[in-house]
Amino acid sequence: MDSTSIRILIAEDHLIARLGLAAIIKTQRDMKIISETNNGQDAIALYRRYKPDVVLMDVRMPVMNGFEAMATIRSDFPEARVIAISAFGGDQDIRQAFRCGAQSYLIKDILQIELIEAIRAVHAGKQYLTDLAWTSLASDPPPPDLTHREMEVLNLIVQGLSNKQISYTLGIAHYTVNNHVKSILTKLGVEDRTHAATIAIRRGIVHLY
Repeated sequence: MDSTSIRILIAEDHLIARLGLAAIIKTQRDMKIISETNNGQDAIALYRRYKPDVVLMDVRMPVMNGFEAMATIRSDFPEARVIAISAFGGDQDIRQAFRCGAQSYLIKDILQIELIEAIRAVHAGKQYLTDLAWTSLASDPPPPDLTHREMEVLNLIVQGLSNKQISYTLGIAHYTVNNHVKSILTKLGVEDRTHAATIAIRRGIVHLY
């Protein structure tokens, strides 16, 4: 390793995934892992301490998620170069990652060569999207314009609550919940609650954790 090595920070809460990323990176003579963490809050502190060339940031982590962490890092360090990584390829997650300052979005089952290509591209100041990410963005319509209350209702639908249970949980009238559900179905372009939940999870509109 020399001073020209690409210095990398890995923020990933799943140990096996973190070890896998590290193993791939260690095969490259011009790349060096300078630190690792399992949550977004520590990722911010480590970035401030080490100023890595590239950050691999899982979007879903405890304490602080990757979206918040990369947004904070890019706000404090506009020159920061971040690659978002996730087990999910929903268009909403991809769009949010880029809004938060990511220059690439990778699914965790990518090929090794794609990870290396992404790191090199982002280090060079370029954006990098896999064919899968491009397809996800192109195949889905623009994000639905759900209100804050509709998002609350949708989250509870995904959790499996009935309209009556949602009414009790949110402290609102049953007919109001019914109206919100009808609006959600219309905005998502689906006919029933099950399909709404499926679409919400697949596109990253709602996260299960």
